Amino acid sequence: MKFKAWVKTGDPWIWMIGGALGISVIMVVGLMTLIAVRGFAHFWPAPLVEAVVTHVDGTQERVLGEVVESETQTAQRIRESGLTVEDDDALVTRYLFKVGNRELGSRDFVWHIDSTLGEWTYPEDAIMLERREWGNFYGFALRLERDGEIISEGEGLWELLQTRIQDAGVLADEIRQIEDVEIGRINKALEQLRLRERSLDQNQVVGAEREAVMAEVDSRRSALEEEYEVLRVRRDELRRESLREVLIAETINGVESSIPVSHIVMASRNNALGLGGKLAFYGHRVVDFLSGYPREANTEGGIFPAIFGTVVMVLIMSVLVTPFGVLAAIYLREYARQGPVLRIIRVSVYNLAGVPSIVFGVFGLGFFVYLVGGSIDNLFFPERLPAPTFGTPGLFWASLTLALLTLPVVIVSTEEGLARIPRTIREGSLALGATKWETLWKVVIPLSAPAMMTGLILAVARAAGEVAPLMLVGVVKLAPSLPVDGEFPYVHLERKIMHLGFHIYDVGFQSPNVEAARPLVYATALTLVLLILILNLTAIAIRNRLREKYRSESD
Repeated sequence: MKFKAWVKTGDPWIWMIGGALGISVIMVVGLMTLIAVRGFAHFWPAPLVEAVVTHVDGTQERVLGEVVESETQTAQRIRESGLTVEDDDALVTRYLFKVGNRELGSRDFVWHIDSTLGEWTYPEDAIMLERREWGNFYGFALRLERDGEIISEGEGLWELLQTRIQDAGVLADEIRQIEDVEIGRINKALEQLRLRERSLDQNQVVGAEREAVMAEVDSRRSALEEEYEVLRVRRDELRRESLREVLIAETINGVESSIPVSHIVMASRNNALGLGGKLAFYGHRVVDFLSGYPREANTEGGIFPAIFGTVVMVLIMSVLVTPFGVLAAIYLREYARQGPVLRIIRVSVYNLAGVPSIVFGVFGLGFFVYLVGGSIDNLFFPERLPAPTFGTPGLFWASLTLALLTLPVVIVSTEEGLARIPRTIREGSLALGATKWETLWKVVIPLSAPAMMTGLILAVARAAGEVAPLMLVGVVKLAPSLPVDGEFPYVHLERKIMHLGFHIYDVGFQSPNVEAARPLVYATALTLVLLILILNLTAIAIRNRLREKYRSESD
């Protein structure tokens, strides 16, 4: 009886709700902790381990690298993975070494069994080189050469190498500026001339008018080709200059390797770093990850294009979905006649929120890209056909598809905000002589602005994490250029973009180097969560400010 009385008080349900909330919080915190530890711990300078491996046939091999992972498995499980172990071993511990030097060996990640490893040592002169291609190099620096002549070896080599890497980075930036900006501008201008010439053929322009236009086109093309030749010569000079200095390094097994300094992103002696040096190393790699461009099939380098593409897409989506969602909610709540038709519309809006996102992607591809985009190309860019301009997946269609996807969320949130405004406020405004439009614009909408911002917050949170529809309407593995640059019209809505969500999918499931990509999956996932958090906090701050503003005005 006491138990039934206790149940009737409702306390058990309160405890169940509190327990469920506590478990949810623990799961979220645990997930975020796992992502943070597995992700950004990757950038901490791991010690470089040297050891001797004794194989089953008695041969020995020296290894040098970072110990990435260790695990203890049964002997049978280890044998199934391709390693040889003793029959009487019940449990076997193995270590995953990142040995790098991909151009010299077939693998840069190797498993070694604990029983085959000799004593571990940590040589202070061991170096780790992060390179623009071929992954990391692990070994020992021997000398620095310029045009085949030794310029430094032994003492002072390390300090000079750091200086030369910085100088090579400046040269690389200048080469990138010439190739991506200057030569890119010339190529675009040449393409415009080609399209202008083609438009003459399409419009069947003949006679003196055609000769005049062609003379202008030929003159402009000659000037551009001369400018390109100057830039090409300068670029080739910079490339030759960047390849003059070479670091001669030796692997743990005594094999010498010539590494151009221009191919080195950063060099580190992890075992010789103190706490300050490790913190500086960590900060440098995190900044490079957030602001750099991807390399090596997205398994190396940074994710800045993906961050930029995600932010731009979400901002454009917000600009598109907010006015349409708010206007639709105002019409449904304030103007539409109540009846079965309106109820059907509301049910349709609610059901639209439950449609799988991939369906929106298919709709966006068929309607927005092929139908609308193809029509735009036929009307405004006929000279570019058959190469599409807007009739292909791009930033605008991705943003528009996400706007359609999140439209029900904004409509429902705005309607709820409008419904919460007391009827007396509307009647008071009308009694003072205001029209229905003035009441709506100056009283109702300002008071419901926080609800509109709530809808936008939910829309941003959902849109930023979507992947499936974006794969069809504008997101790619690697975008050649950003959608915003210094070339007119500055914002290029037709360009394809990178996206953090798709980047996680690509690196995690499509990468040719799974072991190298795994920590980047966690780091990118944490970046995506933090980005969504920043966008949401910004919208929440705006919502709270609007709420306080109109609350003080109403008081």
